[in-house]
Amino acid sequence: MSNFVDFRNVWLAYNDELLAQGHFAVEDISLQVTEGEFIAIVGPSGCGKSTFMKLTTGLKMPSRGTIHIGGAPVTGPLKISGMAFQAPSLLPWRTTVDNVLLPLEIVEPYRSSFKARRKEYEAKARDLLKSVGLGGYEDKFPWQLSGGMQQRASICRALVHEPKMLLLDEPFGALDAFTREELWCALRDLHAAQKFNVILVTHDLRESVFLADTVYVMSRSPGRFVVKRDIDLPRPRDLEVTYTPQFTDIVHELRGHIGASRQPVGGTSASVPQ
Repeated sequence: MSNFVDFRNVWLAYNDELLAQGHFAVEDISLQVTEGEFIAIVGPSGCGKSTFMKLTTGLKMPSRGTIHIGGAPVTGPLKISGMAFQAPSLLPWRTTVDNVLLPLEIVEPYRSSFKARRKEYEAKARDLLKSVGLGGYEDKFPWQLSGGMQQRASICRALVHEPKMLLLDEPFGALDAFTREELWCALRDLHAAQKFNVILVTHDLRESVFLADTVYVMSRSPGRFVVKRDIDLPRPRDLEVTYTPQFTDIVHELRGHIGASRQPVGGTSASVPQ
């Protein structure tokens, strides 16, 4: 399979002064993500996980190295990605369905045909909301929804324009454990149905092992990938798998790596073993 995301020896300093001093937020990141792959990135706070996201979306340009996504070099903000964050950030004056429609109003090629095709787009948004359990809530306002419902709507908004890549930055971190696991299953089903790429940044090791094909562990700042762990649990996965010894062994293994030193075992290069 072809690589959809391709980082080659990427370094980032946040400004020229820090660059001159050799102070980097992330160092020597190399990774290749295949088409449709779901990866998760875990690591201690401040290790550069969110910086990695900014590089992936083209919001930040690397100080050194190259990034290709979908076969093209990243030269600015990407239009082929959708994003959802820890705070759902829905507009309070818009209904749930109108919040989900927002990308279609502002992103081409949908924007120019939005008025003419609004009914069609709205039907699509309503179907998406139904698929994550929000049928019946499409015309409610955000303040009428629970936190978990708002986050479901936020993920629908990130997917309504059919992006090739979904970027999730701690999307379930503010939710209770029961709601969080419900949303894991909703995301699992969306990914299985649509096969988009997912990059999930999370502190939750169980979440990363349940959802991802591959988990990367970042070192303390400046961030480097020190471990690449393929998650060989068969799909489709249900929550029962989280109680199995195989699952907990992987979680414990990753937890051990989080506290490990910045220096990868067996050499000086911090590139991820392929």
